[in-house]
Amino acid sequence: MEDVTDVAFRRLIVRFGKPDVMFTEFTSADGLVLADERGQKAIRAKLLFDESERPIVAQLFSAVPERMEKAASIVAELGFDGIDINMGCPDRAVEKSGCGADLIKHPELARELIRAAKKSGLPVSVKTRIGYNTDELDTWLPELLAEELAAVTVHARTRKEMSDVPAHWDAVARAVAIRDTLGSKTLIVGNGDVKDLDEARAKARETGCDGVMLGRAIYGNPWLYRDLQESRMSDFVSHSFEPSAQAKINALIEHIKLFDELLGDTSNFATMKKHFKAYISGWDGAKELRARLMETHIASEAVALLNENR
Repeated sequence: MEDVTDVAFRRLIVRFGKPDVMFTEFTSADGLVLADERGQKAIRAKLLFDESERPIVAQLFSAVPERMEKAASIVAELGFDGIDINMGCPDRAVEKSGCGADLIKHPELARELIRAAKKSGLPVSVKTRIGYNTDELDTWLPELLAEELAAVTVHARTRKEMSDVPAHWDAVARAVAIRDTLGSKTLIVGNGDVKDLDEARAKARETGCDGVMLGRAIYGNPWLYRDLQESRMSDFVSHSFEPSAQAKINALIEHIKLFDELLGDTSNFATMKKHFKAYISGWDGAKELRARLMETHIASEAVALLNENR
């Protein structure tokens, strides 16, 4: 997620309990290839990572195979463990450039982009939706599977539906059936509306998918994967965890400090503000504290204010 799962947030997540695979934020392959020196600094900040985050996959987007090939080569040189191509983003500006969900309408180009990325030698996956205006999974997914991808993550909604309707998890089960019928070895990962590990495990059992991707559930919740190792040992124990107000404040302080340390030179502090509501909510006085936080301009101001309220 752009400006959310950046290196600062991922580093924080690792400290609390990391998932099986981590993905960078949405990154332009075109920018990585064409940007000037200043632009390169900002784009490459999206691709910062350290060994604690492995396996780490770089998510790229482009509509130009030649640029995807060059960007994928750069990603390989940077030491990533894989490449994920976004073919599901519904942002109008992204689609206008032929990227994201627009590729659902252009399967031949989508396949060219996959082949271009695979020249890097890294495993390549795709994150997409079940269709553009309607459910096209029966025709769209076989096009992707024909390229022998490492994995396909299926966001179980159409582009038209955005995130305005409940995810169609029956479509994930259908994706598994399509994969199995075609004899493909590509992993099918389900995505959409999953709130925690318990629900993820239930969805995996119900649909037969090989994994579940959690996105929005991580907002303000770096503890999301804290019990992952333990939860692998049992299908029956609930691993829900409700952090205290103090724990949320402490986590946000740590998050802000990491952001300032790792991204302070390349990203505007205002980027951090999208996290404030997720952390600072659920207790008396949280709304007032959040309003004051939104008025801060630099990391040290926000940290000082939070320390006053610990």
